[in-house]
Amino acid sequence: MLNADQLADAERLDLSAFVNTERYPLDDPDSPALVEVIESARRDLDREGCAVLRGFLHPSVLEQAREESSRMAEKSFFNTRQVNAYFTADDPSLPDDDPRRIFMTRTSGFVTRDMITADSLIHRLYVSRAMKSLVARCLGEEQIYEYADPFAGLVLNVLPDGTQQPWHYDTNEFIVTMMTQQPEAGGVFEYCPGIRTPQDENYTGVSAVIREDDSTPVKRLDLRPGDLQLFKGRFSLHRVSEVQGDTPRLTAIFAYSQQPGVVGKLERTRQLYGRVAEQHIQAEARYAERTDGLID
Repeated sequence: MLNADQLADAERLDLSAFVNTERYPLDDPDSPALVEVIESARRDLDREGCAVLRGFLHPSVLEQAREESSRMAEKSFFNTRQVNAYFTADDPSLPDDDPRRIFMTRTSGFVTRDMITADSLIHRLYVSRAMKSLVARCLGEEQIYEYADPFAGLVLNVLPDGTQQPWHYDTNEFIVTMMTQQPEAGGVFEYCPGIRTPQDENYTGVSAVIREDDSTPVKRLDLRPGDLQLFKGRFSLHRVSEVQGDTPRLTAIFAYSQQPGVVGKLERTRQLYGRVAEQHIQAEARYAERTDGLID
């Protein structure tokens, strides 16, 4: 039988049971060590659009995180389809080399928040007040919020042998992830920081990356289980290369937003998770009000 301390709790400040608090003293927000971590993360985000908090999870719980996520992975929804970087339909009026006309095979699995139990380590981390405070401070935000989306707020991404996430952008300006199981080979996170802006999609540059033009700079990140990654994925094209071997790549995705009430777009939700909820249908009309000019 579970007690309250073993369940996800949005008021929780003490994460010492999971987090390497010697390196990341979340229980002491004003400590010089934590302030330096935050300042370093801000510099990395400003310069590269990406920051990694190495060894964020305490070594003693790495196996727990792996075992829990491995069990969850058995419930994952798998879907294979051809997508472009924007998750939009083909437009034959565009040139063949326009990135909106370059479609890639996306085969990956997801376990959505509604299937992740409240006693799991990743769920307890996601809702924690201490976790949200850390992420907000690293991003220079006054406050961040959990997604209101019943599926996409907390997701376990499952990439077995032969699967990948092709080049794409994130719906939100930033995303937080933590690998819980590393594959035997492949599964490398690759990205192009700041390749587009709210004023310029930079289709020429994006096309060059997708077509693997050797002159296009692509950064590759060596991630390990227990590392916490903060990434500005709305403006940085990124992918996970094909996984190889019998051990799936498992990654928890913690989705936060600068505003409360964020729900994913209807068609993108259908493509990723194979189903939609009433919240997605109701929210669809609101996306017409976005003002940043980006097509996704």
